[in-house]
Formats: sequence, structure tokens, C-alpha cells
Amino acid sequence: MSTETSESAALPPTRPSSTPSRRTFIATTSAAGGVIAAGGLVAGPSLLGVEEAVAAEAPPSSRVSLTVNGKRYTVTVDNRTSLLDLLREHLGLTGSKKGCNAGACGACTVLVDGRRVNSCLTLAVRLEGAEVTTVEGLAKGDQLHPLQQAFIDQDAFQCGYCTPGQIVSGVGCMQEGHTGSAEEIREWMSGNICRCGCYVKIVRAVEQASGRK
Repeated sequence: MSTETSESAALPPTRPSSTPSRRTFIATTSAAGGVIAAGGLVAGPSLLGVEEAVAAEAPPSSRVSLTVNGKRYTVTVDNRTSLLDLLREHLGLTGSKKGCNAGACGACTVLVDGRRVNSCLTLAVRLEGAEVTTVEGLAKGDQLHPLQQAFIDQDAFQCGYCTPGQIVSGVGCMQEGHTGSAEEIREWMSGNICRCGCYVKIVRAVEQASGRK
């Protein structure tokens, strides 16, 4: 027996394999994936269908009509919109400040039907027909409200960020009749926080505007 014959007999016979190679498998599946993806694009929802789906997922909104500083407004807003965001972002009345946005600092205080409220916690859609007064609505033309003038006279502000809420809250405090003493003013103004610590002068300003000084 020759060496060639012995070597050939030691090796298994070579025959075509029915199993695709790894390279062939990857190439085939990649091509198939491309076809499926293309088919998905062709067979998928139309642009109109996408728009309808987006519209269906949009948050509910409502129309609300209210009077702000003597002017009537009718707006359509997301039902989750706060009065503060309605004033600042929809009506351009940025006097009311967004401080804590949790009802703890009083920087956003406005009057709703004459009562003090934290506008950051008040839903705009619940104020149909309400009358809202912000710090912008206190003056009469060039004539400041007595409390605005008293804040100037008493130098009752420093950085000024809390001042609009302090003034509106002070006006409400006066209208409610809670200005009988400095202690009473402090108690009924305690929901308004001043980071600069101008409390003594704020109380003096409320006393001046209420006629106690």
C-alpha cells in the first residue's frame, strides 16, 4: 500500500455540508432583518394614524374664563396647569414668583375672589368665573397701592423675590382685618417666607398701610 493511499484512508471522506457556515448564517439573517424592517415601514401605520395616536395620548385640556386684574380672559389649558403657570406662561404676568412650587413659601400669593391663595397649588381649570388679583393689579395707573408705597417707605425688601407675594398677602391680611397688632400681622403673614429676613420692616409696612402708624 502506498503512502498516499494510507493517508487518504486515514482521513474521513469529504462531502458537502447541509449546515450553513457561521458567516453565511449572519449574512442571511441580516438580509432577512432588513427585508422585515423595510416591510414594517411599508406596512406600518400611515402618518395620519401616528398623528391620531399622538392626539389620543395628549393630556386632557379645558377652556376656562376668568377675570385677572379687571380684564377678562378665556384660555385653553392642560387640566394640570396651575394658576401660577397660567399667569406667568399664558398671560405674561410674571409678578407672581415661582419659589418652592409646593405652597410653602408664599412667593406666588394672589387674591382669588378677595381671598389669599397659593397660586402654585391652585388648578386654573377650577377658577371658571373667578376674579384674580395679582401684584400687577394693585396700583391704579401711576398711583401705587398704599402697601406698595409703604414697602418703599419702610425699605421692606432686599432681594425682592418674595416681595410681590408679601405685598399681595399683606393686602389680603388688611382686607381680612388681621392688622390689630404687630403680633397679629406676623401670625397672619406667617405663610410668606423672606430669605433675607426683612420681617420687621414688612410688619411695619403693613402697619403703615393699615393706618396703625
